[in-house]
Amino acid sequence: MLRQAQHDVLSFTGPSVAHRTFAAVSLPAEIWLLLLKDLRLEWRQRSALGGLLLYMGGTVYVSYLSFSFRGGAPPAPAWNALFWVILLFAALGAAGRGLAQESAGLRLYYYTVARPEAVVLAKIIYNALLLLALAIPGLLLYTLLLGNPVQDWPTYALSIGLGAVSLASSLTLVAGIAARAGQGGGGTLLAVLGLPVLVPVLLLLVKVSKNALDGLPWDASQSAVITLVALNFIVGAVSYLLFPFLWRS
Repeated sequence: MLRQAQHDVLSFTGPSVAHRTFAAVSLPAEIWLLLLKDLRLEWRQRSALGGLLLYMGGTVYVSYLSFSFRGGAPPAPAWNALFWVILLFAALGAAGRGLAQESAGLRLYYYTVARPEAVVLAKIIYNALLLLALAIPGLLLYTLLLGNPVQDWPTYALSIGLGAVSLASSLTLVAGIAARAGQGGGGTLLAVLGLPVLVPVLLLLVKVSKNALDGLPWDASQSAVITLVALNFIVGAVSYLLFPFLWRS
């Protein structure tokens, strides 16, 4: 695993570029290269992404069967809550494939070539993109099978984007803690620690998306959106400040 990670970085950038990349470049450039590395690894292991997409599709289809037996689409509040539950567990599965399941040898290798701030910020961006890649086709299938009660699509799309960033940033930090304390059970510890952290975020997301379903004016969602944006910045700042201490331990 350690040799594979080293080979991935060197094959992507070249030996001299890899040394220069992780030793003398700016933080944004380092984040960009780590993000490209994660995307390339994801492309090589497409079965993992396919498994997450299969989970989304299977869960949506089972939900469709459950409500079709009862005579139609669910009411709007249940429609909204069910979608966020599906996306929540998809986020737990996606985040669990990152820091929480990386080997100690791979983390040691990253420790020698990259700054911890770059590692955690790249993971947050990568997990947010991964969640968007799951949420968009999942939402399309969800509306196709269970109806489309959304009256304000721009606000609902905004809630999906903020939700992806919020879930990714919170779960990435928790995954870092789980990776240090899990001792092989990081995925389980991630779920135990992550769910309580995500409750306030989910309440805000459900509120914003429910307002979009009801077609309420922007003023009804503005305070919740501002709170979500502030939470994203706070969690990102906390990750930036605390992850180096986890990294060195």
